[in-house]
Amino acid sequence: MNYHQYYPVDIVNGPGTRCTLFVSGCVHECPGCYNKSTWRVNSGQPFTKAMEDQIINDLNDTRIKRQGISLSGGDPLHPQNVPDILKLVQRIRAECPGKDIWVWTGYKLDELNAAQMQVVDLINVLVDGKFVQDLKDLP
Repeated sequence: MNYHQYYPVDIVNGPGTRCTLFVSGCVHECPGCYNKSTWRVNSGQPFTKAMEDQIINDLNDTRIKRQGISLSGGDPLHPQNVPDILKLVQRIRAECPGKDIWVWTGYKLDELNAAQMQVVDLINVLVDGKFVQDLKDLP
């Protein structure tokens, strides 16, 4: 898996103060997408064990209390991303008790395969469906 950006402290992409990871790879190509640079799976940089460890450390850092992590992109549930996203989510569940996990995906819940559902079963909030430009400012 590749990723484009990691924010160790973010107050924009979900509730509270959190970490946010923008992964590479998206097949949806939604009109008006603000992250077109993340569509290609080979764009960005490799998601390494060191980056995974950094996320875990940041979530457990007591100097800045983080509510959880937001996984966006690209699409965290792109089939090529699912193995690494599942591993990350499993580690967060095991090593970061009480942290919530939000995932944004262009897939609808009823379109997900068994591997993608393994991720969904471990998260708190799934924001599903393609980005729709006309709806972006609705509350």
